[in-house]
Amino acid sequence: MPQLRIEVDKLSKTYEGGIKALQPLDLTITDGVYALLGPNGSGKTTFMRTLATLLEPTSGTARVEGLDIRHNRLEVRRLLGYLPQDFGFYPTLTVEEQLDYMALLCDLGSAKDRKEAVDRCLSEVNMAQYADRKVGGLSGGMRQRLGIAQALLNSPRLLIIDEPTAGLDPEERIRIRSLLAELGGDRIVILSTHIVADVEATADNVCVLRFGVNLFTGTTEELIERVRGKVWMVDVDPAELRTIKDKYRFTGVYRTATGMQIRLLADHVDHASAVPAEPNLEDGYIGEVERARALAAEE
Repeated sequence: MPQLRIEVDKLSKTYEGGIKALQPLDLTITDGVYALLGPNGSGKTTFMRTLATLLEPTSGTARVEGLDIRHNRLEVRRLLGYLPQDFGFYPTLTVEEQLDYMALLCDLGSAKDRKEAVDRCLSEVNMAQYADRKVGGLSGGMRQRLGIAQALLNSPRLLIIDEPTAGLDPEERIRIRSLLAELGGDRIVILSTHIVADVEATADNVCVLRFGVNLFTGTTEELIERVRGKVWMVDVDPAELRTIKDKYRFTGVYRTATGMQIRLLADHVDHASAVPAEPNLEDGYIGEVERARALAAEE
């Protein structure tokens, strides 16, 4: 199947009252997992809802396989599956009944066609063994997998998922991350998250958003490289912690047998124990946010 392509052209959204949720955004997205990374209120959900044709943009547009989201809504919707952060199921239905009902709403055809689609989706999210379980008895992670299965019913070439691991325990997060990485093999998966580990585990490319502004677009490796030479590990006495915190940006704090070890982001650290450290994705993300804050302070 030919590679899917999404082109975002100066897409923006301003809500009533002049709230600029999304500043003009330019992106090109192709097959694989693409992450939108940023805190709550950064514009991630606004972008995803707009791309899914659920919100009308204020200006600009996006094209999915050449189809304009403003003028070809029905055609775009046939290509995508969308799972919002807040979604509801009928707790008294079984997993299979819930998916069959959603398949019926999606007009997937005869009972036989719906059965085939439900079985395929349950297999894709590794839930075939839970087909007869009541939805109300599922764990948070299993409900999330069921939500993803629902979004896969129409065999979408574009899968949009909002905050897929929010509220899940560590073990369930790992399962969802593994599933998302697998699903990105032959389609575009766009996910939004404020959890850097989600991006680290699943994404090929990332867009960092803050207050609706695109701070960075590129590969995860490129984001990490932007802070190379600016990450430090420092061994400190707990009494020093506050003084150092006032001078430098922390990206990590760890207790040791002899005191504390801190991870800092700075061009230079004036401390006897400071040693350069290998940067990671969280360092790169925090570096972009700090750079944006510094620029805003200068204006």
